[in-house]
Amino acid sequence: MSRARSRTAIEALRKGDAARCEELMRSLPEWFGIEESIVGYRRDVEELESLVVRVDDELAGFVTVKRHGDFAAEIVVMAVAKAHHRRGLGRRLVRRVESELARDGVEYLQVKTLGPSRPNGDYATTREFYGALGFRPLEETTAFWGAVNPCLVLVKRLEAEARDR
Repeated sequence: MSRARSRTAIEALRKGDAARCEELMRSLPEWFGIEESIVGYRRDVEELESLVVRVDDELAGFVTVKRHGDFAAEIVVMAVAKAHHRRGLGRRLVRRVESELARDGVEYLQVKTLGPSRPNGDYATTREFYGALGFRPLEETTAFWGAVNPCLVLVKRLEAEARDR
């Protein structure tokens, strides 16, 4: 007996998706345990550029990007449902963002996450994920989230070939 193959699509945010993105964040307390942050990220999802990944028409993940001028952008928030972890959806979301930004001439992409000076296995996995995608640590600072949550800024130079297409 063969298993049916899932349909996966990455697309722009639809009406009603922001609420589902918030639900998704709330289902991941290991990464989204601060109420104020969840509320802010929900607002970011609605106001900034956001893509979602759907598996069989169900929202399985999302990414939100903020452009910082013509040459730099930032992944503000990204989440993938636990049932879909380690299946390549996060990688596909980031690759799609990189492609679209590079096409528009953006040269640098950054992401912020919990720094390694505050040991946390879930965030160690997050740092490994971004490292595997070519992001490099720029600095760890307490300037963004305070001493309790040191922030690691990771950066990546987007491929020139994608920008030249």
